[in-house]
Amino acid sequence: MKNLPSIGEQRAYVVQVQPSDTATFASGQVHPVYATFAVARDAEWVCRLFVLEMKEADEEGIGTFVTVNHHSPALVGSQVQFTATVESLQGNELICQWEAKVGERLLASGRQGQKILKKTKLQELFAALAATES
Repeated sequence: MKNLPSIGEQRAYVVQVQPSDTATFASGQVHPVYATFAVARDAEWVCRLFVLEMKEADEEGIGTFVTVNHHSPALVGSQVQFTATVESLQGNELICQWEAKVGERLLASGRQGQKILKKTKLQELFAALAATES
């Protein structure tokens, strides 16, 4: 690993809510607003911005958890500002706190974890999993 971030360091990401980000399942659309699962995806991305700076060419990050506390809705077309803050970095595990806002209004908040592993280790883990499922 390289370019290790400091506790409290931040990264930001802005996303515009698209129709494909709404709460829609096999049974149809539930609400025409930013779905919790789409918020989780974008929260993981803003935290991953640290990993992109940290990982060596032979390493990759893998998510370990994401929590989402959804405080208010965001409509299609809304600009959502995500901010990730480093909470801890222990060994190869990065934990971030994150929040998402529409203007000054808090949309969601939570935590996200990632581990940085050698790509060969990940390939071995995935191959072993595939072997047990065949």
